[in-house]
Amino acid sequence: MAHTSVHTYELLGQYIALDIPSGAVHVLDKLAYDLLRQLTPPLSKECPASVYSALNASAAEINEAYAELYSLYDAGLLFSEDDYEQIAAMIDLHPPVKALCLHISHDCNLRCKYCFAGTGNFGGQRMLMPAQTAIDAMEFVRKASGARKNIEVDFFGGEPLMAFDTVIQTVEYVRAREKEWGKSFRFTLTTNGLALDEKKMDFINQEMSNVVLSLDGRPEVNDALRCDIAGKGSYARVMPKLLKMAQSRNGKDYYVRGTFTRLNLDFAEDVLHLRNIGFKEISVEPVVTTDPALDFTEADLPRIYAEYERLAKIMLDRAGTDETFRFFHFMIDLEQGPCVIKRLRGCGAGAEYLAVTPDGELYPCHQFVGNPDFRIGTIYEPDKLNEELRTKFAKQNVYSRSGCRDCFARFYCSGGCSAANFNKNGDISKPYALGCDIERKRVECAIALKAALAVRAEEEAQE
Repeated sequence: MAHTSVHTYELLGQYIALDIPSGAVHVLDKLAYDLLRQLTPPLSKECPASVYSALNASAAEINEAYAELYSLYDAGLLFSEDDYEQIAAMIDLHPPVKALCLHISHDCNLRCKYCFAGTGNFGGQRMLMPAQTAIDAMEFVRKASGARKNIEVDFFGGEPLMAFDTVIQTVEYVRAREKEWGKSFRFTLTTNGLALDEKKMDFINQEMSNVVLSLDGRPEVNDALRCDIAGKGSYARVMPKLLKMAQSRNGKDYYVRGTFTRLNLDFAEDVLHLRNIGFKEISVEPVVTTDPALDFTEADLPRIYAEYERLAKIMLDRAGTDETFRFFHFMIDLEQGPCVIKRLRGCGAGAEYLAVTPDGELYPCHQFVGNPDFRIGTIYEPDKLNEELRTKFAKQNVYSRSGCRDCFARFYCSGGCSAANFNKNGDISKPYALGCDIERKRVECAIALKAALAVRAEEEAQE
């Protein structure tokens, strides 16, 4: 690596340089790549004499490569300055609430072995959210969102289809009042699909901007971990329903979401299985657990890295064909990207984003629910929220978290997940190191894939 503001690597047959602050991605030839790794800013117009002996090329070739690199430097696209820390210092520590994770059910009709929610009850009593509580939560976010117009609400669990009447009544209540409130609500629902039927699908397609469908991949992988109350696998019962749900979306957002563990380090096969049976929007994510049978170790990293690289190569080969698909963790916008605040702070858990339990309690996000140390308050007492705790979460950004400011992926992961950090390290500010390693590889693969597709498109346009 040439400098802390530039990350260089090789992937998919490309020599890549990422200018971290600007987000500019450069695909270089071998000489320019090797030359860049010899340089330290500030750059002068003339190539430093010290680099000639380190490169296997003529002086003329080196000078030509240097001129190209210098032009990027002069344009602010190489060795650019990171001036985002001053923006981070101005982040609102008391932002309006813009999103709720509504725990429609603290119960589930499955007993997934890696479930962070303790098989659905979040370590407490199994219960469903009454419709009135959900409606009260909508009134809470209406007021707590201030002048913000766009509100996100996730119907979550447990399994939210177990209290689908509450989902219906909540949506109907909001739709009847959106115009009056001057707000627009975007609903998402996450389901394991076991209780899906035609009526539910029709309502979901009508009202849900996005739907998340839980399935881990190959039948044997899914059924080893996603079991029903009797301990039987769920694949054969849910897969046809989930696929029908996906195919009925008619262009509206959905994705099938799986989890991989130490039991299926060949998780690219699960991604391909999901695509081969008909899903085109796919997310298969690494587990975060304390179960040693399922959790990753550093020894697993080379295998995980190789699988992500294999997946990127497959996606490149399939691009432009009928077999193409989108993989959630490779979706990176190299042109615009998210707003600066989101790049610095991430999901906004505990500040802009809150989870609501079936009895109306508030937590920073779904993964903190049930831990009394992270109880923020209730929807019924909006003036008595734990603002000290909310401020602690609001202060989390890539400059406040240890190790993030020097990480090349910081503006893509935004400092990682507070819950994963806490579950692994007991501290929301201390990144989960192994999770960071995995994230960095995903970012490298995502950028390399985007770059390769861009180069291909450019070459085709010139033909």
